Amino acid sequence: MGTEQRSHTFFGQPWALAHLFGVEMWERFSFYGMQGILLLYLYFSAADGGLGIPKSDAAAIVGAYGGGVYLSTILGAWVADRLLGSERVVFYSAIVIMLGHISLALLPGFVGVGVGLILVAVGSGGLKANATSVVGTLYGPEDTRRDAGFSLFYLGINLGALVGPLLTGLLQQRIGFHYGFGLAAVGMAAGLVQYSFGRRRLPDEARVVPNPLPRGRYPLWIGIAVAAVIVIVVLVLTGVITAGRLAGIVIGVTILATIVYFAVILSSRCITSDERHRVYSFIPLFVASTAFWSLYQQQFTVVTIYSDERLDRNIFGWVMPIPWVQSINPVFIIILSGVFAALWTKLGRRQPTTPVKFGLGTGIMGVAFLLFLPFVGGGPNSTPLLGMVGILFVFTVAELLLSPVGLSVSTKLAPAVFRTQMVALFFLSVALGTAISGQLAALYSPKTEGVYFGVLGGIAIALGIILLAISRWVLRLMRGVR
Repeated sequence: MGTEQRSHTFFGQPWALAHLFGVEMWERFSFYGMQGILLLYLYFSAADGGLGIPKSDAAAIVGAYGGGVYLSTILGAWVADRLLGSERVVFYSAIVIMLGHISLALLPGFVGVGVGLILVAVGSGGLKANATSVVGTLYGPEDTRRDAGFSLFYLGINLGALVGPLLTGLLQQRIGFHYGFGLAAVGMAAGLVQYSFGRRRLPDEARVVPNPLPRGRYPLWIGIAVAAVIVIVVLVLTGVITAGRLAGIVIGVTILATIVYFAVILSSRCITSDERHRVYSFIPLFVASTAFWSLYQQQFTVVTIYSDERLDRNIFGWVMPIPWVQSINPVFIIILSGVFAALWTKLGRRQPTTPVKFGLGTGIMGVAFLLFLPFVGGGPNSTPLLGMVGILFVFTVAELLLSPVGLSVSTKLAPAVFRTQMVALFFLSVALGTAISGQLAALYSPKTEGVYFGVLGGIAIALGIILLAISRWVLRLMRGVR
């Protein structure tokens, strides 16, 4: 760390964290604000301002889009590690995200959805992996503030996630969907302006290109990119890629990308023996993370449909907008992230190890799904709002045990030459889990919800217990990383 980072602090953290906190907060404002109304826009009737898509197809689109966001972290990580460096990718990605939200706001129907979601997915993927990587450059290998710093960074994410759905949901309810999408564009523009002023304060390490691509190989990769775009366009025009198949396609592509990514990193001659063992240790964490996100991301599919059809949103005669349910989780994150950050800081090296945190997070997420069971079989407005609040509180506890810790450990386990791409591997687990959540949502119905919540919750609890049982073995593979 430079002199400035040592002499000034942001809640006890390097001052440069404040700038990353800000851009991520505004990016999440726009991302979750848009996502809060996206599913409703897809399946609401034309008379209500929507596109009238069947709910199962709409959920598959949302799951595939969410998976695409995290899948595109591969592209953002590769560009950072081979071409531009993480800091520049963060800046350019913010511009692409803003253009995506503008497209959703201004372009009509499926054209706006297609262009807008592709731009937001690509831009968000580039920003997510690289913002996380830049945060990692603020801390030395033995700096015990790292997990606490990532928890504060996560607080910025959730401030945006809290306010975004509240405002876009209100605009959607009062004057229409496209005004909500427009507000998301304004939020991303605010984040871009803030980051433009603060990016010079970031460490030089954030601008380093760890493994520069030789100039002679530029034409090859440009050709690959053009060919990929052509193939996708042809598959869409010929009907191979459809709305109902999107989630399954993203799942397949993500699994293939994961296998290839692990193989490339593990077979590289540029990593040491200790680094290779650390990558192996990430495999069980990857599996647990995938299981966690396949349940957690159903906030934007099954929980949204459930809130529309089953939740009593009447508050003293006023009906709360559906997207506001998605702001409950960020409220708890804001309250508890500081608690968790303080707890990890106070415990220092006595805090639970990363595999234990992952096991607990996955198991508790399963418990959250089991909490839906008392409300099985009810009709419209049968689930009290406080019941949903309690369930989402458990979502939050599970999230704080796994998500910020996953971001942190991916930077700690990363080989030197695959710094950002290792963060992308963590996001691949999120991509896979998110796409699976969209596929699973097609199986949900009021008639089968008891089996749905019970089976999925039980599987997650079992996986959490297995990870806890092998946590010491995983820790040995981590070679000194906790």
